[in-house]
This record gives sequence, C-alpha cells and structure tokens, in this order.
Amino acid sequence: MVVDINLDVQKKSAKNKDLEGYNVDLTPFKKAIEAIGANCREDVLVLVETTVPPGTAQKIVRPIMEERLAKRGLATDKVKVGHSYERVMPGPKYIDSIQNFYRVFAGTDEKSAEAVESFLRTVIKTDEYPLTRLGNTNATEMAKVLENSFRAMNIAFMVEWSRFAEEAGVDIYEVVNSIRMRPTHKNIMLPGLGVGGYCLTKDPLLASWARMNLFGSVEKLGQSEKGVHINDKMPVYAFEYLQSQYEDSLEGKKVLLLGVSYLNDVGDTRYTPVEGFYDHLLEAGCAITLHDPHVKYWEEKDIWVNQDLDELLETDYDVVVITTGHKDYRSNPALLEKVKGKPSCFVYDTIGVLTNEELQSLGEKHVVKVIGRGDI
Repeated sequence: MVVDINLDVQKKSAKNKDLEGYNVDLTPFKKAIEAIGANCREDVLVLVETTVPPGTAQKIVRPIMEERLAKRGLATDKVKVGHSYERVMPGPKYIDSIQNFYRVFAGTDEKSAEAVESFLRTVIKTDEYPLTRLGNTNATEMAKVLENSFRAMNIAFMVEWSRFAEEAGVDIYEVVNSIRMRPTHKNIMLPGLGVGGYCLTKDPLLASWARMNLFGSVEKLGQSEKGVHINDKMPVYAFEYLQSQYEDSLEGKKVLLLGVSYLNDVGDTRYTPVEGFYDHLLEAGCAITLHDPHVKYWEEKDIWVNQDLDELLETDYDVVVITTGHKDYRSNPALLEKVKGKPSCFVYDTIGVLTNEELQSLGEKHVVKVIGRGDI
C-alpha cells in the first residue's frame, strides 16, 4: 500500500509576505494511516512516498499501524513500513519520471527495507536506474527535504546577487553562464519572479519543524527558513521594481501577464509566484489581463485565463509582463512583431526569456527591463 498525501504547511505571513511563523498539520496524514491500520492485513507493506518531516515513518506511521492492528487482535510484528520519495516532474513527463529515475529507499526495519526494494523493482527500471538504500527512514525523509532545501537556498542566494547586478550595471545571466562553465558550478541558479510549486515552498520548513518537534532540538534550521522567507518575497520585489518605473502610480494601468503557472510548459498553479505579483498589481488598481497556454482556469484565484494570445494582442497595454518561461514566449518572432507593433509600453521580463537581439529590437520602441539585468 502506497501513501502519497500532500501535507499542509500553514504559513503565517505579513502583508508584504514576511514569514512570521508556520505550522505543519499532520492530521489528514495521520487519519489516512489510521484508516489503513483499521482495514489492512497484518503483513501489509505501507510505503510512504510523499514528502514528510524526518522521523515520520518511525515516530508516527509505525506506532499508529501497530496500535490499530493490536486493537483488531492482529499481530504487530508482521507489518512493514518504508519510505521512498518520488522525484517526479509535473507535466507530460510525469509517468516517465517515475519509472526512469533514481530512487532512494529505506525501511523501519530489515524486513521492511527488503519489501520496499522488492516492490520498487516492479515499478522502476532498476537496471538503468539503480536503487539507493539508506540506513533508516529518517535518512530517506531527510534526503528529500535536504534535496529540495538545497535548491530553494540556491534560488534565495541568487536574489541578492540579482539586486547587486542591477545596481552595478551588470548582466547577471551573462555572469552566471560564464560560471557554469566550471563543472562544479553547473547548478547555480538564474533570477526569476519567485519560487512556486508544492516542494520548494515548504520542504525547508518541514525539516526545521521536524528538528524541533520530532527530535526535541531547541534550534531551528535558521538558514533554510530564511531561504523560504527570501523566496516568498521575490514577487514583492518584482512588483516594487515595476512600481518604481512610474513617477505617479500604477493605478488604472492596463497590464498583460504572460503566464500564471509556476513552471514553464506545464499547467500547474500551486503556490505560483505569479499570485503574489498579481495581488499587488490588483491592489495598486491595475486592470489585469491573463494569458497562459497551459492554464484555462486559475483555481486558486477563481479566474478564467485566456489562451488566445492573438486575440489579446489586439488590445493595447501599458505594461506587458513575462511571468512564466513558457516556450510560447521564447524565440517567438510572431509574438515579438505583434508587441513591437503596439503603441509604446513597458515590457517587463521577470524570467529572462528575451534574447539580447529581442531586447534591442523591442527597445527601439518600448521601455524594456529584465530582472537581474543592470546593463539595460
């Protein structure tokens, strides 16, 4: 039996998105485990694949299973509990990323680990993508949140360097790509509107919460929490930068946002940074039009999203903002010509999708700005 239930991390944030506190709600997860224990066989394998706070399998899942089995008069020494987190990519490669990628796994005891390995070999092409067994489930649970926390910290690290580049008249994309020539630095990140999705926005908090609540430490994971704090504020900076380009205000400005998904070329709006940017535009009194080729309905905002870009570009806008790096907005001569044909406006690339040639071409008529580009 595979358990994959999204955990809810409830953030407490100020109006400007400062992280003031958070709480991890394990109630739905515990109820799911209780339901399994109330109905399963005594020799069941419970494999947790969702991202959980380190310590969950040993300190929460197994005790609940043993308690429920005992209440039913069943043996408690036959149950098997393991953890193996998914490394999946949303979008068209979702299934492929399950079968054709490396997996880390562990069990709460030896027989659990063996059962998990046997199961995973029926799903994953282990001849090409060997399994990695860790010492216990605390380790696999930590591996998942550390893996995502590293990426979130990498993004947060680049935020202040993007600001520095803008102040110093430097193209941060040019700088980063030159550094990426070193094999040891290929994973350095680029600027953007912000962090979205289910993982990077909460996993560092799961880890810090686990350290204090499941292992009794008095210290949180301070750098990891700060990374989340910085990333949460990225849309605020993007808005403030846009606002600074207008001496009066943004009130009444007609704004076209190109993309609402948090990730390029997929229709996933979970915790998208576009939401924070959109909210600030709305509060400033802007008239906002949305386009996304992958999103028809923005569930979190209860808004229908237009997918006909040609129709939208029949209207004139004061501001056109690239908010998601969809391929539809990259190296698209037809789109470039239509934008060039509009009356002078402010073109704002928050992702860095426009090439130098495109920036130069648009700059002949429009004001063009790119996050992390102090050279234009």
